[in-house]
Amino acid sequence: MTISSLPQPRTGNDTAAPARPQAAPAATRQRRLLPDWTWKQVWFQLHWFIGITAGTVLMIIGLSGATISFKDELLDLMNPGVRHVPVETRAALTPGQLASVAAAEHGQRVASITMYAEPGAAPRVFFAPKAGQRRGESVYVHPYTGATRPALQGAGFFEWTESLHRWLLLPREPGRQVLGALALCLLGLALSGLYLRWPRRPLDWRTWLTFDPALKGRSFLWNLHSVIGTWCLVVYVMLTLTGLYWSYDIVRDNIDAWAGKPPRVAQAPAKPGPAREKKPETARAAIDTTLAWNTFQQRAGAWTLATVRMPTRPNDTVQFTWLAADAPHDRARSTMAILPADGSITEDKPYGQQGQGARLVSIIYPLHMGTYFGLPGRIIVTVASLCMPLFGITGWMLYLGRRKAKRAVAAQRAMLGAGAPGPHVSALPTLVAYASQSGQAERLALESARALQQAGVPVDVQSLDQLSPAQLRQYERALIVASTFGEGEAPDGTRRFARLLDDSKAPALTGLEFGLLALGDRHYREFCGFGHALDSRLQALGATPLFPLIEVDKHDAHALAAWSQALARTSGSPIDAIGRQEEASYAAWRLTRRVLLNPGSQGGQLFEIGLSGPAGASWEAGALAEIIPCNIDGSEGEDSGGSVPHAPRSYSLASMPHDGELQLLVRQERHQGENNGGYGVASGWLTQFAPLGGEIRLRLQANPAFAPALSEVPCIYIGNGSGLAGLRSHLRARRQAGLARNWLLFGERQQSADSVCAQELEAWVQDGHLARLDRTFSRDGDHKEYVQDRLRSEAAELRAWLLDGAIVYVCGSLQGMAAGVDAVLLEALGQEGLDDLRAQGRYRRDVY
Repeated sequence: MTISSLPQPRTGNDTAAPARPQAAPAATRQRRLLPDWTWKQVWFQLHWFIGITAGTVLMIIGLSGATISFKDELLDLMNPGVRHVPVETRAALTPGQLASVAAAEHGQRVASITMYAEPGAAPRVFFAPKAGQRRGESVYVHPYTGATRPALQGAGFFEWTESLHRWLLLPREPGRQVLGALALCLLGLALSGLYLRWPRRPLDWRTWLTFDPALKGRSFLWNLHSVIGTWCLVVYVMLTLTGLYWSYDIVRDNIDAWAGKPPRVAQAPAKPGPAREKKPETARAAIDTTLAWNTFQQRAGAWTLATVRMPTRPNDTVQFTWLAADAPHDRARSTMAILPADGSITEDKPYGQQGQGARLVSIIYPLHMGTYFGLPGRIIVTVASLCMPLFGITGWMLYLGRRKAKRAVAAQRAMLGAGAPGPHVSALPTLVAYASQSGQAERLALESARALQQAGVPVDVQSLDQLSPAQLRQYERALIVASTFGEGEAPDGTRRFARLLDDSKAPALTGLEFGLLALGDRHYREFCGFGHALDSRLQALGATPLFPLIEVDKHDAHALAAWSQALARTSGSPIDAIGRQEEASYAAWRLTRRVLLNPGSQGGQLFEIGLSGPAGASWEAGALAEIIPCNIDGSEGEDSGGSVPHAPRSYSLASMPHDGELQLLVRQERHQGENNGGYGVASGWLTQFAPLGGEIRLRLQANPAFAPALSEVPCIYIGNGSGLAGLRSHLRARRQAGLARNWLLFGERQQSADSVCAQELEAWVQDGHLARLDRTFSRDGDHKEYVQDRLRSEAAELRAWLLDGAIVYVCGSLQGMAAGVDAVLLEALGQEGLDDLRAQGRYRRDVY
């Protein structure tokens, strides 16, 4: 947090002195940070791209597959009494008798009949295919009379649905190829989804299968998409692998050859030529199959269905394919061949005696339909198929949500850069540069640039983060707004520029005129320290000041007025007062709750403060709450009379608007003195004296330097003590956005007393929102371990995350923790790598 963001009474955390930076290895120094594209990002891009393209068609396949899963039951429901007739005392007709009746009634040769052992079940008669047909027609017949049963209503719809499911209503061959490609897409979606949501604790079933219905918005969609996807994963892999068997001949032929099945004979297409008159078939004497049927029943024992292929010549055998009553699945078919003349068996292959390959091939269809596992399996496959649209819909919603978030971020950046390069006229443009931590310097620079543009002065607006000292030589005049961070330091992103400016090889800046507005806070020893250092160094390099450096203590209106007058003199035109937006009024918020989070802690008491504010109040993760504190009696003055108000204090927000309240984590400060009973002014007011239900004067302050990453990029969150507040708001925002690759490292004193927000953090670990959680407690055990020590011990993991494009967020105490983290990053990346991390906006801090 910048010094210009006001003092923050949030110290008191147990921290260690920063480790002395060590020289980075040469290989590390030469290693450039960091590729924007990683394998995980590649898989994510492939996942959503396939999901929003092939996923749309997969929804159709899923729905059609679910529709035909219970086709027979639905047809019986729609056609009562057609495929089941009342059971009679007389014996059912034999296959031979049924064939004779059907042939006489329809004038077609009967090729086969499917018989059912269930009493009253109607046999199904299949006629020989006509010329040009692959299959013949079929009818159901009365088991006791052989009369043809009425046609099944709805059968045409299910045939159409099956064609849609198997071939997408395309011609058979191209349809099979397309379905095979879609099966591979579904397999890729399933496996890439598994890879993308792989949690830190893969053996914890709750991480994989627990769904949280209390989530809202994007978090709800992501949780629904990923958890239901995990439930359906095995089913989808099974469906795709079995579906490939029918889609590609090369797959099916190789599997059949391995199983010992004879190769399939492709049907030759009909050759074009003159039509020939089809000769009527010569009447053939009916072949009596009664003896063969009786032999089959005696030999087979208990069976549920049998398909009887009728012989066409007297010497042909009657072929039986049948399902035993104790068969393991509905395709565990046995075969038998019997001569009709004497009933002798020429072939008998029970399913259990068939080769292992043949038995394995036979389970492909039952696995695909779920019947291999009985009725529960059919239900599971049906439900999984019905879930297919859910993934398509939630995937589209998540995709559109990401697009919307990216547009919002782009619009925000465009708004922040609205004052960027002005129209270049004959005169060289004036450089308006800024060095900003929380965004105040940037806002003042943009406002100054717009005022100059309105006065007719062409300007270029740049951040010092993106400039080098040599680039200053391109301008004749520069106006710089510079914040000070910590005890006289440059803001995080500007450190590279400051280091290059201090280098002995820095270029001369003779001919450059500059004006400088330095932002700071007099509560700190090095007030406006970076501004003064920048002013001295620019003059040492030959640059000429346009006017003496102007210091701004917090939002001092007199100093900002002096800056406006200096701009007016520089431009030769009147300039409206700069900094008006910094004078936004404070709103009245109500203190709704105050909860002690660490009873018994060796450190200062840490409270969670809940506030309710104006309707429609909104903020983003990383934002700040600027509060006007009061004395014990409620007065705002620094003395008993209240003539001078207390300086406002800033706190990191610990919640998001969707949480329903503004939450802070405030460390209660205690010190010797009579004022406020020995309590810190702001912390005492919030944690001790402000009455519940009372008003708190507060305004929200954006913090662009600690802006959230609401895109598919990993994030590392590091903090201690009350610094968990700023990190928690980020994690909640990422959770709402469905972004799960997050690593939190957090340090406190004792686990027994200082495990703040432990339940929430553990829940995030369990549901996969936190890919990794590392907590250190410095007062537990013989060896003191601080959060920066844990980070150092996980240097390899740190590098791996950074190579994946991770953004590092640090929130908490500047001395000790933040300095120690900085030292670890310097060790791991080298100075150049750390500079690159800052320049890319991937090292963001809110420290105090």
